[in-house]
Amino acid sequence: MWLVFRKELKELLRDRKTLFFMIALPILVFPLIFGVVAYFSGKAIEEAQNKVLRYSIIGQQHAPELAQRLSESGEFEWVEMASDTEPAQWVRQEKVDFVLVIPPNYSNDVLTAGQITLSVHLNDSSLNMVEKRLNEITTKIAERNQQDAFVRLGLDASQSKAMLKPIVVEKIDVADQRENWGEKIGGLVPYLVFILCLQGAMIPATDLGAGEKERGTLETLLISPIERYKLVLGKFITIAFAGVTSAMITVSSMAIWGIVLSQGMAIELVAKFMSAISAVDFILMFLMLIPVVAIFASVLLSLSIYARSFKEAQGYMTPLVLVVVVPVILAMLPGMELKGGWAWVPLTNVALAIKELIKGTMDYVQLLAIFSSTVMIAGLFLGFCLYWFNREKVLFR
Repeated sequence: MWLVFRKELKELLRDRKTLFFMIALPILVFPLIFGVVAYFSGKAIEEAQNKVLRYSIIGQQHAPELAQRLSESGEFEWVEMASDTEPAQWVRQEKVDFVLVIPPNYSNDVLTAGQITLSVHLNDSSLNMVEKRLNEITTKIAERNQQDAFVRLGLDASQSKAMLKPIVVEKIDVADQRENWGEKIGGLVPYLVFILCLQGAMIPATDLGAGEKERGTLETLLISPIERYKLVLGKFITIAFAGVTSAMITVSSMAIWGIVLSQGMAIELVAKFMSAISAVDFILMFLMLIPVVAIFASVLLSLSIYARSFKEAQGYMTPLVLVVVVPVILAMLPGMELKGGWAWVPLTNVALAIKELIKGTMDYVQLLAIFSSTVMIAGLFLGFCLYWFNREKVLFR
């Protein structure tokens, strides 16, 4: 079995495509993709923030102060609109970024005019910052009008504050920082790791089954004096090793690049959060991944053995991504906890356990159910793979 493992591992390491997907892609390409996305996203936001917005205004005579502030601001450019043009049509024709409609009852006297509603016609499908910039101007006018009204009513500062917010709910969070961060990112970690384990195992699994059929080396391997179950176990361990290696390299790469690119408080925050997770928790996360990867490796090898060609094997394996994503998404849903029957649901239980370990709220008794169910399913799939490999009509379809 170990002889087969060494043989298959050497062949994988000689394959440049496999090395690229296992090592180069996680270390260089994924961080590069995230960096490019972050760069262009930041550039798009910066351009939207610095862009001078063109606008037209209807009912300008009702709010001369507001119209003046808009015209004096360097962030807006006024465009005259024909009186017979509909505001929505004017915006759709891209003549302006927005049209502001001021009602006739507009007044700075809050006590007599009451609440004023300004209508803004804009195309909100793009990143335009219209509402944000317009609110910055209207909020200043509204706050001044409020204070004027409070002075006329004879209210002091505390009474004015009470009028604005009669009841304030103060939130006192009893969760520590680790639990807060664990709840936010704990569900994403298993999602990322599961997908990476599956993707990292797909290429070697395709090559060790269907690939050997295409190359004609499977027959040579079968007539060797090695028992068939050892051949299967050697291939199985190679696929599982590739999946775990790909996942660990990718996660480590993202963590290292994240720390390198971060600055100041971000590094301190990441370091504080990571130091709160004990070594035992990290070991438990890794141990729980072993039967999960065993499930992936068994299923992938069975499909690869059944397939007639490399291309056919890839067609069988691609839908597995959806099969893996669904149980992990269940673990990310609000209110999902590692209690009751969920501790026995494959993949979902491991995803929930990883989240609980990151949060520091793990009930370690549940590990018995998690390991039992996952190991049992991995054993069943591996047993089926052994049975599948011993059927001549499957091997030589």
